Amino acid sequence: MIFCAGLGTRFKPWTDNHPKALAMINGKSLLQRNVEYLQTFGITDVIVNVHHFAGQIIEAIEKNKGWGSNIIISDETDVVLETGGGLLKAQSLFNPREKFITLNADVLTDLNLHRLLEYHDEEKPVATIAVGNRITTRNLLFDKNYRLCGWRNNATGEEKISVPMSNYVAKSYDCVAVFEYDIFDLIYFDEKFSLIDVYLDVARSHTILGYTHENDRWLDVGRPESVVIAEAMFS
Repeated sequence: MIFCAGLGTRFKPWTDNHPKALAMINGKSLLQRNVEYLQTFGITDVIVNVHHFAGQIIEAIEKNKGWGSNIIISDETDVVLETGGGLLKAQSLFNPREKFITLNADVLTDLNLHRLLEYHDEEKPVATIAVGNRITTRNLLFDKNYRLCGWRNNATGEEKISVPMSNYVAKSYDCVAVFEYDIFDLIYFDEKFSLIDVYLDVARSHTILGYTHENDRWLDVGRPESVVIAEAMFS
C-alpha cells in the first residue's frame, strides 16, 4: 500500500492545487516512482489511498494504466484518516492472511525489499519497520535486539514507552514496513490515527522489529527544496 492521502502542507505551494504524490522528479511523479520501485521486487498489486485532490491521482493512474501495475483505490475523500486509519480502512482490499508492505508516496528509496522480507520471515515479528540513523526530531526507541520499545520527541523530551528498558537504541523511522495480516486483529483505534500509534500499542504485547539499511539511498521529499536533492539522487 502506498499512502497518498496526506494534505502535503510542507510541500506548498504545489499542494495548493495538486496532491504531493504527483510532484515530479526528473519527469516522473513520486507515485509513479514508487509503483515502479515495487515492480522491481515483483510487487504489482498495489493499494493507493486518496484524499487531497483525489481525482487527480485517480486520473493519473487511469491515464497511465497503473504504470503496468494493478492499482486499487482506497477512497478517503470524505475525511483524511492518517496512515493508521488509512491502513485500517483499506483492510478489505488486502488478500486475507497474506503479509504486505506499506510505504509513503513522498519517500524515495532503493531499500532492498527482498532482504527486508527475508529478515521479517526469519524473525517472525508481527511487523518489521525500516529504520535509519537520520537526525530527526522524533525517534523510535529499540532494545539491543531491535525490538521496538517506544518513541521519543527529541525537541520536547516527551516519551511514549511500550516496553520499559534502562537503555534504548534511537533510530529514525524510514516509512517502509512489512506487516503480517494479523496486525488488523491488533488495531484497537478507529477513524484518524497514525501508524506510530499502532506500532507503540501493539509493541506492548507483540514483537515489532526495526530493520537497519544504512547503505541504501533514502530521501523524504517532504518540502519543495527536496526536489533538487531527489533529482540528483534518483535519475
